[in-house]
Amino acid sequence: MTSIWRNLRTGILGATAMALVSALPASAETITAVMHSGLRVMDPVITTAHITRDNAFMVFDTLVALDADFVVQPQMANFEVSEDGLTYTFTLRDGLKWHDGGEVTPADCIASIKRWMQRDGGGQMISDRMESLEATGDKSFTLTLKEPFPYTLQAMAKVSSLALFMMPERIANTPASEAITEMVGSGPFKFVAEEFQPGVKVVYEKFEDYVPAPGPQSWFSGAKEVKVDRVEWVTMPDAQTTMNALINGEIDFMETVPVDLLPLLQGMDEVKSEVLSPLGSVTIGRMNFLHPPFDNPKIRQAALMAMSQEDVLTALIGNPEYFKVCGAIFGCGTPFEFTDGSETLTSGGDIEGAKKLLEEAGYDGTPIVLMQPTDVTTLTAQPIVAAQALRNAGFNVDMQPMDWQTLVTRRASQAAPADGGWNIFFTNWIVPEVSGPLANVMLNGRGDQAWFGWPDDPEIETLRTEFASAADLGTQKAIAQKIQAHVMDNVNYIHLGQYYSPSAWSEALTGVTKAPFPVFWGIEKTEG
Repeated sequence: MTSIWRNLRTGILGATAMALVSALPASAETITAVMHSGLRVMDPVITTAHITRDNAFMVFDTLVALDADFVVQPQMANFEVSEDGLTYTFTLRDGLKWHDGGEVTPADCIASIKRWMQRDGGGQMISDRMESLEATGDKSFTLTLKEPFPYTLQAMAKVSSLALFMMPERIANTPASEAITEMVGSGPFKFVAEEFQPGVKVVYEKFEDYVPAPGPQSWFSGAKEVKVDRVEWVTMPDAQTTMNALINGEIDFMETVPVDLLPLLQGMDEVKSEVLSPLGSVTIGRMNFLHPPFDNPKIRQAALMAMSQEDVLTALIGNPEYFKVCGAIFGCGTPFEFTDGSETLTSGGDIEGAKKLLEEAGYDGTPIVLMQPTDVTTLTAQPIVAAQALRNAGFNVDMQPMDWQTLVTRRASQAAPADGGWNIFFTNWIVPEVSGPLANVMLNGRGDQAWFGWPDDPEIETLRTEFASAADLGTQKAIAQKIQAHVMDNVNYIHLGQYYSPSAWSEALTGVTKAPFPVFWGIEKTEG
């Protein structure tokens, strides 16, 4: 019955999305895109879900931003840092407005920063050292620290895992434990609330009063010039349906193309395909530290030992040209690529070793509630492969299917698994999100202030503090290597390898740029 309902639901959503597309005439002023997931959760401070982040970058802007060389650039504000590293002065650019017509003020920015500091690991570390955050003029404000924190600007400029978006003060004053109810930003696109259909369709219009930052567009910095009137995201849960719609000219952009469908595009001039994020992504498993059995580190070690990166990546991607078995928790190809303990990650799994650890730990058969998303191409294989590996090792696995937006809501619950909580889920991160000890939210060990799973891990917090205070890259690397060894022993999460997802788009689109995830500024569309 479950599979029948799932197929029926997919067909209904797919047909609904196609009807939404077909109901509108083709237009050079509108880009129609199918993203990796439907959008329901809107608040980019409440969740790290990528579709929520993607929506936020359309609507909101940031004070500072990373360019393609990972250099912090001014975006909404210019900045100066005092010689002693204690005072950061921000001056807003002229002409910045909110979508409702109000002017952007220092008070708006201060409220946005304070709300972000409550949820983000880097923001929390800035807050620990903050002496004051106050307006110093009509367009300026100052962050003063009690001790130097060299990572401050990098934390404020990061592109994901709770990026620092500016919001009007009235919205930013929403408690960080509650979701915001308005999508009013100062970014290049306006969110069209009256056309929003949660999980099905999102519409954005060009913000005519947007003032692009000076300098060339580079990742999320520089001139975010919008060259179309509208962008529409429609949800199509079935990849084959999406691919057909792209080939037939019914949509313009497909964020994630399953590798096994790429041959359909061979020899086609009408559709282009490319991996837009050269560093790729990592896929991971996260366990809940609050409830049995994963409150026991030896049982977490058993789960880690049972997993095989190659099995997961083969099921997820298939073609080895698009994945890499990688033992580095900070990602392969990054400055902090270490392999301490990677034999466990890259060996192909050790079922017998996992069985032995479970026996030593006294595992009593407590069910493992494993949340299984059914509607995101890049998240459907991992739970199935992992569940089988865990069962082979002796775990009692209760795999519960649900759509991704239900999962990202449920993972915020600290309830016991039997009462609507959970034990383990799987997700993906772009490599820049995990490429360092402070950017990687899964390394936050602050208990209830940590990312979903809530580990209370004073040792890793000490190491992260030492990393933040390190004066040179060599010292940082030594500390990062210690953090990798700790993560492998404590199993803060299960790193399951690196992969590269191609995107595809109509030849009518020009200006599609490489970035960790899709951006829609800078893209032009011509009539077909």
